Amino acid sequence: MALILDGESTTVGTSAPAAGGDLIKDATTETFMTDVMEASRQVPVVVDFWAPWCGPCKTLGPMLEKLVRQMGGKVRMVKVNVDENQALAQQLRVQSIPTVYAFRDGQPIDAFQGALPESQIKQFLSHLAGGAANPIDAALEQAQQILDDGDAEGALALYQQILQADQSNAPAIAGYLRALIAAGRGADAEQILAQLPADILADKAVAAVKTKLELAAQGAGPVDDLRARVASTPDDLQARFDLANALFAADDAEAAVEHLLEVFRRDRDWNDDAARQRLFKVFEALGPTHPVTQSGRRRLSALVFS
Repeated sequence: MALILDGESTTVGTSAPAAGGDLIKDATTETFMTDVMEASRQVPVVVDFWAPWCGPCKTLGPMLEKLVRQMGGKVRMVKVNVDENQALAQQLRVQSIPTVYAFRDGQPIDAFQGALPESQIKQFLSHLAGGAANPIDAALEQAQQILDDGDAEGALALYQQILQADQSNAPAIAGYLRALIAAGRGADAEQILAQLPADILADKAVAAVKTKLELAAQGAGPVDDLRARVASTPDDLQARFDLANALFAADDAEAAVEHLLEVFRRDRDWNDDAARQRLFKVFEALGPTHPVTQSGRRRLSALVFS
């Protein structure tokens, strides 16, 4: 699916072509010596033993390919179909698939079986590459720091570079959307969300951005006017609820949570438990590790059990 980022089209939700052309290739018994043994004297090589009928192989293979590409040439990958290369599989004592071997300097140095989680595969590749960090992960951390420092445009540029290298990276997509919102381009973020495939929308980070936009759209007027209403009539829970929405839309999540907690404290059943439900939405939008989420959840629990 084509996704427009600042006037340039990139594809989201599909695999990118192999960088460098030879980072990932299929090997046979006849080519194994060249493609693996000799090649591993230059760059470490992972060998994925798989078969078309193997269910876990269909999960592991694409993930391994993606992560090898992300390593930017520090590691290469060779795929061996065991049905077509049974003698080679027997020689390397492949008893079940998927099985992955790591070669360096012409020798197998590590291996694993089964479809491991992405985090463990990253560790496996990093160790194989001499402790080199995944460049995409490093760039994501840098982009988040730039965004946290208030440079939305700088973050947008870096997130776009990441997406050009890894077009289906959900954290990068979520970061790009957050940067758009921070740059005052919420409408552009909404347009991009409308283009995303279901598997990307299901990612927690992307879903949190979608929730944030939905809540921001429910801001009920200028913050100053709503503050004045709440100050003059503190018991007007609708005004306080509207003020919380407006504050969240203005990126003041801490103050928004404060007013929602106050609505709940004054009347926890108000408007069919609206305050607590809205708090859950805010926590979802901020993410579980956000300080406002952690503090807000603790304070909400204290009110519930008081």
